[in-house]
Amino acid sequence: MQRTPRHERLVAGVDEAGRGPLAGPVYAAAVILHPSREIAGLDDSKKLSERVRERLARAIKERALAWAIASSSVAEIDALNILQASLLAMRRAVEALQAVPDEILVDGLYCPAVAMRATAIIRGDATVSSIAAASILAKTARDAELRRLHVSYPEYGLDRHKGYPTAAHLAALRCHGPCAIHRRSFAPVRQLLDGRREGCR
Repeated sequence: MQRTPRHERLVAGVDEAGRGPLAGPVYAAAVILHPSREIAGLDDSKKLSERVRERLARAIKERALAWAIASSSVAEIDALNILQASLLAMRRAVEALQAVPDEILVDGLYCPAVAMRATAIIRGDATVSSIAAASILAKTARDAELRRLHVSYPEYGLDRHKGYPTAAHLAALRCHGPCAIHRRSFAPVRQLLDGRREGCR
C-alpha cells in the first residue's frame, strides 16, 4: 500500500460508507495522515473486522495530521440520488478538515466538487493509506449511527445489518413497512410504499 507522500504538500484521502443500504444516512471521511506517525494495519474497511476497525479508528483520530467526518441525510439521498449525496458528504468532510489539503485522493470513479485538485482512484481504499484511513472512519461512524437509530427503530434489526438489504431486513420491511429513516428512492422501499405490506409471519 502506498503511503501519503512525505513532502510539504498536504494530501487527503477521501472515502464514503453506506451507499448500498436501504436505511440511514451516507457517511464520508477525509484524512490527512501525519508523515511521521505511522498507523500499522490500514486497509479497506470492508476487509477488516469490526473490532479491528474500531481500534484503527481510534489510532487515526489520535495520529493523523487532520481528519473529518460528514454525512448526507436520508432526505438528501432521496432528493439528489445516492451518488450525488455521497459526493456531497465527501465535500463536507473535505471542507471540515482543520488543515486545507493541496490535493485529495478519492476512492472510486467520481470526485466531489472541491476547490483543490482531486483524483479518483479505483480500489483506492485498498492501495492508498490515507483513503483506507478515510474508509475506516466513515464506516465506523456510520455503524455507530445505525446502532443509535436501532434504539428508536428496534423492529428492523439495524444494529445487525446496518441498513443493508439482508433477508432479515427485507422481511422486517415487509412486516412493518418503511419508517422515517428508510430511503424512499431505493427500489425495495419504493415498491413497498407503492403496494401493501405482507404482514408479519
